[in-house]
Amino acid sequence: MKKSEEMFDVFDAKMKWLGVAPRSEVHAKGLWHQTFQCWIVSLEENEPKLLLQLRHPDKDLFPDLLDISCAGHLAAGETVEEGTRELKEELGLSVSFESLIPCGVFAEEDLISDKLIDREFCHIFIYHCDQPLKSYVLQADEVSGLFSVPVSEFKELVYGERSEVKAIGYRTDAKSGANVDMSWNITLADVVPHPRAYYELLFQKMAGLAWL
Repeated sequence: MKKSEEMFDVFDAKMKWLGVAPRSEVHAKGLWHQTFQCWIVSLEENEPKLLLQLRHPDKDLFPDLLDISCAGHLAAGETVEEGTRELKEELGLSVSFESLIPCGVFAEEDLISDKLIDREFCHIFIYHCDQPLKSYVLQADEVSGLFSVPVSEFKELVYGERSEVKAIGYRTDAKSGANVDMSWNITLADVVPHPRAYYELLFQKMAGLAWL
């Protein structure tokens, strides 16, 4: 274990706490741990849109793919409420936990390889924010761009009712650090894979929100 390596609380499949382990061991052995995940929804132009982040190409999990607006592991001893720090770190947003809309907890398993197994208890939230994409302050070593997609079209993409959807936003040039505007026709292959049941949990909650 590296001296500066992150430490996570680990659990059994029924979410019973077992102890603490370093990140490398957690992913190598497929130990259950916790993440904070927040989907940001914008109502600009009177159409609900989801904010997708572009994961940095150096990430150990799903590099250079589009993903949840903001997500990160909870450190050992860290509460779900304290997970809001991820919004500040990755996107520059100061958000109170009370302003988040909880969707629930989803147990997700990703068997990426024999040496990389990701088992997460995902604490999923929704946050309403209408600020322009370029007003977000990105964490350079985590996020390489931001894109916006209509909620309705993204839902159709997930459910196989369309093969692609247009994402509007920008990615950060690795050499200059400049943000380059992009229009990107994305497919599911461009998005971090999540089970259908995960998205059903998210979309069911969205369907019950009066402002959507």
